[in-house]
Amino acid sequence: MMRFFIAIFLLILLVMQGMAMSLLPAKIVYSDLLVTPHWVLCFIMLVAIFFDKDDTYHSVWYGIIFGLLIDVVYTGVLGVYMVTYAIVAYVIHGLQKWFHANFIASLLLVMVGIALADTLLYIVYSFVQITDISWGDYSILRLLPTILANALFFIIIYPLMKSRVERWSDEWEHA
Repeated sequence: MMRFFIAIFLLILLVMQGMAMSLLPAKIVYSDLLVTPHWVLCFIMLVAIFFDKDDTYHSVWYGIIFGLLIDVVYTGVLGVYMVTYAIVAYVIHGLQKWFHANFIASLLLVMVGIALADTLLYIVYSFVQITDISWGDYSILRLLPTILANALFFIIIYPLMKSRVERWSDEWEHA
């Protein structure tokens, strides 16, 4: 049952992620800064840190499924988000073994994950010539604002969802 809660919450985040730009102030939306909400990925990383055990990879599967949904709904290139989110979930799943599962470590892992995901997306979109922004402009105008905005989102959802995800993990383990 807890996997359905995770999937439903991810679906809600997927819809809300599409409306995220309308929630930002007009000064940010119409500036040179480009903020990409990766709310689904933030929650997938929360699942990787607090739900998955050493031998389970639920977060990777959620990354594949919801990355594909993002590709279908929001992008014109299928598979980019699917592969990127799965890779990031796998990397964060591996890295979390080296850290204590506390707020600071989780925030750092999420920031690394967002940086990795957005950089991979930039590389792929540059390769297929969908974007032509230079690396310097990309890192200042898109990467840093995206990391900071998604870190802020993670700071908001962490206290609300951490204990629930841990409880769902315990229920999954004892089921």
